[in-house]
Amino acid sequence: MKTSRRFTPDPHPCVSAIPAFNDNYIWLVRRPDSDLAAVVDPGDAAPVEKALERNRLRLAAILLTHHHGDHVGGVERLRARWSPVVFGPGDEPIDSIDHHCAHGDTITVPGLELRLSVIGVPGHTRGHIAYFGERLGDDPRPLLFCGDTLFAAGCGRLFEGTAPQMLESLARLAALPSDTLVYCAHEYTLSNLRFAIEVEPGSPAVAARLAEAEEQRAVGESTVPSTIAIELESNPFLRAHLPGVQAAARMRLGHAPASTVEAFAAVREWKNVFR
Repeated sequence: MKTSRRFTPDPHPCVSAIPAFNDNYIWLVRRPDSDLAAVVDPGDAAPVEKALERNRLRLAAILLTHHHGDHVGGVERLRARWSPVVFGPGDEPIDSIDHHCAHGDTITVPGLELRLSVIGVPGHTRGHIAYFGERLGDDPRPLLFCGDTLFAAGCGRLFEGTAPQMLESLARLAALPSDTLVYCAHEYTLSNLRFAIEVEPGSPAVAARLAEAEEQRAVGESTVPSTIAIELESNPFLRAHLPGVQAAARMRLGHAPASTVEAFAAVREWKNVFR
């Protein structure tokens, strides 16, 4: 386990990253006293199979957050080999889901005895969901698997949803306990923080987090997970109601935003074209 940094807590001992494609993270979840495991958003089967074989694990369950191919592309191959139980959003076009999940549901992951609350987080896609668990093993920190809704220092593009939907979705996640470990699905942190410093150039937290992330990535270290507390301090998309982000939105709009939704939408559209 790597040493904690200010903006990157120690990862949960029962959760590990399986890198995929250029910047995806597939999350491998297991109990320390079992050879059964679950994976979150397996866009590619091959790295999952290698991780299971390397750790002598059997795949008991798959958790899906949304329908994009880099999150579901490996499901069929994994089902054919392991016959895991597949959980996923009920309002998304995904084949081979055994248990269709909706906001407010509670599920238990087979083999892990892990209870997860399903949180509806539309915006990136129409039926995107996240999974929140209070405890796994001896580590008391809650877990959040949020797909492409909340990123470290960022949020997902609005491909199918609206700014009001995404803002409400992010508010649901922001209300979780501050020590919740945030396991997002991509290593976008450097890009997100370079944007965040443009939005809030006077923020010591954003500047410090950017410097830390640059050090981490220079040595190939992951910047995920973060925590809800860290995101509240340095993620502009959770701060659209605050003066710094409101001022940035005003500059983009040419007038004071009429609402937090308008400020959020202006900053999200700015991020779409930020380089």
